[in-house]
Amino acid sequence: MTALLLIVLALAAVQQPAPRAGSSPQAASPDPDMPRPIEARDTVFLEEMTWLEVRDAMRAGTRTAIVATGGVEMNGPYLALGKHNYILRVTTEAIARTLGDALVAPVVPFVPEGDIRPPTGHMRYPGTISVRQDTFTALLTDIAESLRTHGFEHVVFIADSGGNVTGMREVASHLGALWGGRPSIHYIAEYYDYPGLTKWLAGQGIREVDEGHHDDYGISALVAAADPTYVRMPERMTAGRFSINGVPLAPIERTIEMGRRAAEWRAKVTVDAIRRALAR
Repeated sequence: MTALLLIVLALAAVQQPAPRAGSSPQAASPDPDMPRPIEARDTVFLEEMTWLEVRDAMRAGTRTAIVATGGVEMNGPYLALGKHNYILRVTTEAIARTLGDALVAPVVPFVPEGDIRPPTGHMRYPGTISVRQDTFTALLTDIAESLRTHGFEHVVFIADSGGNVTGMREVASHLGALWGGRPSIHYIAEYYDYPGLTKWLAGQGIREVDEGHHDDYGISALVAAADPTYVRMPERMTAGRFSINGVPLAPIERTIEMGRRAAEWRAKVTVDAIRRALAR
């Protein structure tokens, strides 16, 4: 009986098709041209889309990919470490929808924040995550090359933190020369303009007195527009500290609305700059 069982198992193994190289036996192989079986979701965020939704968006005229870099860093005593990433969630959506033919790659959260050992800059504060400059530029290069492979005609870099600017500018310049403009790749400096945001807020009646925190009203409003828990609203209200630089953040609805308006202002400035870059 044992010998018979072994023979049966051996015959079954022989009849199984050999797996493709680099894949598991269970890996599926759908036709790249298969029809999309369900309606597409209305989102501009690449990571929220299926590959079929991305394919069909590109076939319908989506040409631009936005690559944004944020950070995980100290942000004063009240803001969550992912401040820049949360802000980009709001601003990149506004930028992509205003452009009308763009998708947003996943925000790059790991950026240069200071030396790791011994720690300098933001790395002196717990929770900050830093990467070396060559790690950062290698990551940006691979992201941009991936988007090029998929057929995007324009790759747009934006940075929400000052330490990201040099690497993004260098990669855009290097790949621009290497690719010969096909696709085009651009670092858009106009997006990273927090002094301009402060000036715009002053025009809305917001006057601040610097309290010495790595925080201000514009940043807090943009973060609150993503999620007010990231500005620690209930905890600060309990402690009587729900303000920044002398500007009250309550009522939170007003601050969120100001954050959304600030995102729209930043989107307009950025979209105008993108269109100028693409027209050159």
